[in-house]
Amino acid sequence: MHEARYYETRSPGVLCRLCPHFCRLQDGGTGRCGVRREVAGKLYSLNYGRCAAMALDPIEKKPLFHFYPGRQIFSIGTSGCNLDCGFCQNWRLVKGDPVAAKYFTPAEMVEAALLYGDPEPFGIAYTYAEPGMWFEFVLETARLAKAKGLKNVLVTNGFLNQEPLQELLPVIDAFNIDVKAFQDEYYRRHCAGRLSPVLRYVETAAASAHVELTYLVVPGLNDSEEEVARFADWAASLNPAMPVHLTRYFPQHRFDLPPTPVGVMEKLQLVARQKLDYVYLGNVPGHSGNNTFCPGCGNLLIERKGYTVKRGTKSGACLHCGRPAAIIGV
Repeated sequence: MHEARYYETRSPGVLCRLCPHFCRLQDGGTGRCGVRREVAGKLYSLNYGRCAAMALDPIEKKPLFHFYPGRQIFSIGTSGCNLDCGFCQNWRLVKGDPVAAKYFTPAEMVEAALLYGDPEPFGIAYTYAEPGMWFEFVLETARLAKAKGLKNVLVTNGFLNQEPLQELLPVIDAFNIDVKAFQDEYYRRHCAGRLSPVLRYVETAAASAHVELTYLVVPGLNDSEEEVARFADWAASLNPAMPVHLTRYFPQHRFDLPPTPVGVMEKLQLVARQKLDYVYLGNVPGHSGNNTFCPGCGNLLIERKGYTVKRGTKSGACLHCGRPAAIIGV
């Protein structure tokens, strides 16, 4: 076990200050995340260095569509999450035993990222489960990766307190952040969390790094035009060029609702595009909603077929009208 950061000693036990749950732990208790435990008046990370999943993924799989499109990124994940979403797609990984996973030091993980390039090293994505609950290992690894010239990407639920987020910001180049709904009741009922800390996380991250948002559209729960319009208004107030991925829901974990109709996805994309320049449809293979179009003239900028991309921009600008495309690394 590795001593955790962001906790206070209490009598008895400890108070974890990593995320907005502020778990009070004693007598060997474990936090809601399942990977932070009190032992003899100290807080320990159970998953430090424990990698339960590792792959070389297309950057579009994160999903990041406006950050070095077409590149492959070394992707790693562990167990543990501080939310409990009924529709979680990675729940088996999240609920896994952290100690059973293979152990790596931060230096070993960076060496692996340098070895498995595409064909040259690009970066590390901390993904699959919740990297915020892998905080100490992610921070140390990201610092080493940055020093080696690698990019760092965080795929996260955004349910983290501001102080640890501020420590991460200097070493994270891009975020994909889940905004699971634009209503607090949804977070409380279906995710065991709250909306407001997530919105603040997005606002803070967007002020200093590249941010893309994912919104999983669940039929009958967060798929109203009014809710998506409010979400788009808020995102546009931060940056109308911020890419948003409206992702189609499929039954998973405790949810058995039918898949979101493609027609609903298309309708909500039109709603969001009234305020946002770039709105994509996730989990709808082969749909034109995966392509990037110039918000000025409508010209096709990037065509996507699966995870294969075909660029139609020059120096990040539209070839037809010259408007900047808000895409990093083209």
